[in-house]
Amino acid sequence: MLKKSFLAVLILLVLTACGNKDEKMSEEEREKVIDDGTVGFEMMGGNVEKAENVPAADEKAILASFDEYIAALNAEEIDRYMKTISKNPKGFKYDEEKTYASEVFEQFDIKRDVENVTIAKYEPEEAQVFANMKMHSLQLETNVEHESAGRQVTVFVKEDNDWKVTSVFYIGDDSQSSTGN
Repeated sequence: MLKKSFLAVLILLVLTACGNKDEKMSEEEREKVIDDGTVGFEMMGGNVEKAENVPAADEKAILASFDEYIAALNAEEIDRYMKTISKNPKGFKYDEEKTYASEVFEQFDIKRDVENVTIAKYEPEEAQVFANMKMHSLQLETNVEHESAGRQVTVFVKEDNDWKVTSVFYIGDDSQSSTGN
């Protein structure tokens, strides 16, 4: 039973990171990602500042896309969720994500609560949305519940005049995680 609990925790974190399941980053690779601008700020530490150069129309559209992404995940509606994903993502493979998300939706009931949603970096074709996230999950087969929290950066790209998720970076906060029956 404990093994299944750990598996549940692992799967939750992986889905939150949009299917980056076996892609562990070394410190050097993480630094390169940051240097290349994929994540343009430090995810650890204090407050995240709002990007000042976001046009009002894009801000509204980006935040609406982020809200839909979270709502689709919480509703566990695979077609709706996949409409929020870029057809050419940088952080995962589209077809693998669909398969993986479908499997997770079948095995878990997961709800995400987000706070402090902030567009932290903006360019006309890419935006990074930061959020504090709490996840509540129930593994359906075992009825094991898990609570976790962390910080997430969801990277959006402009695709066919819509903002779509291209990659996700998540850092969990172990001090806010618990697993129980």
